[in-house]
Amino acid sequence: MLPVAPGERGHAEAWMTGTPTPFTAGDYEARMRRAAEAATEAGLAGLLVAPGPDLVWLTGYRPVETERLTLLVLRAGQDPVLVVPTLEAPDAAAAAPTLALRDWTDGKDPYEATASLVDADGRFGVSDNGWALHLLGLQKRLPDSRYVALTEALPMLRAVKDVAELERLAAAGEAADATYEEIRKVPFGGRRESDVAADIADLLRQFGHSQVDFTIVASGSNGANPHHEASGRVIERGDMVVLDFGGLKHGYGSDTSRTVHVGEPDAEEREVHDVVRAAQEAGVAAVRPGAACQDVDRAARAVVAEAGYGDRFIHRTGHGIGVTTHEPPYMIEGEEQPLVPGMCFSVEPGIYLPGRFGVRIEDIVTVTEEGGWRLNTTSREMAIVD
Repeated sequence: MLPVAPGERGHAEAWMTGTPTPFTAGDYEARMRRAAEAATEAGLAGLLVAPGPDLVWLTGYRPVETERLTLLVLRAGQDPVLVVPTLEAPDAAAAAPTLALRDWTDGKDPYEATASLVDADGRFGVSDNGWALHLLGLQKRLPDSRYVALTEALPMLRAVKDVAELERLAAAGEAADATYEEIRKVPFGGRRESDVAADIADLLRQFGHSQVDFTIVASGSNGANPHHEASGRVIERGDMVVLDFGGLKHGYGSDTSRTVHVGEPDAEEREVHDVVRAAQEAGVAAVRPGAACQDVDRAARAVVAEAGYGDRFIHRTGHGIGVTTHEPPYMIEGEEQPLVPGMCFSVEPGIYLPGRFGVRIEDIVTVTEEGGWRLNTTSREMAIVD
């Protein structure tokens, strides 16, 4: 069962230790069947899934992405078929042994091998990261076929996580928290942003991440840029420093933000940090089944606006997370998708004062039967670092 309350710690702590149980062939078969059925309900003839996160989630197969066509064809009532280059067929068969394979050799037309699996005049959902080269090649072979991006057609396909997925997300969140606790102990003042970012990346790997996606270290005026790339700027005493980092552990994402200060902050810096912390609390408090995604954004944004900083909160309040660190659903005005137990997403309001400093606080939250439960548990108070 999914967690039912933020205070139900015993079950959650069990997620955070050891290596998760591997997904089974049955797990992947169920996902493919559910995806094909969802495609039919959305009025699609089927799904065409290229190498990338959707293919990994559906099959467990992670091929190298090259110019050679690899494509999973899913249609309700039919067995899934994976079109693969002949030279990669052995790896595909080993990674996804229950899948039917249709291979093609170099020098042959891969779209001819695919065309008979696709309705000549059908409308198909296509994974977002499919190559234009392949989609246009297939469309040339089947000029009456039509396509729609998978995020547009089935935005919630991967949004609701099962217990096994929540285990992995919780483990990734715990590793990110451990990284934050350790990075607070290192010197900041007198070092370059890039040095601290390298420390964060090393710590994420030490705590089990196989992939580091980003390590934002934004000091002083750089903190007013939400996606600042860690630079050679030397961090100075008196700087506010935004830390935002994450990646993949056990194939699932982490993403957390905290804002620290080198030495004692002044009154304004404390005030802005307090506003962001209150906004983040309000956003998390708005998480409950049946609420709309935009309700989370509205709750956090209202706190920032009331404090007079509304025009300095310049991004959405949150994004989904799973086999990628950014995916649907999005916590933003206009997104009326209801929250469902098992959804996981960030809640990360911020205030950015150009030329001066920025503040962002972020946790990953999962929807429970009764509300929301944080997967990040480190203190959201402003930390003073050396």
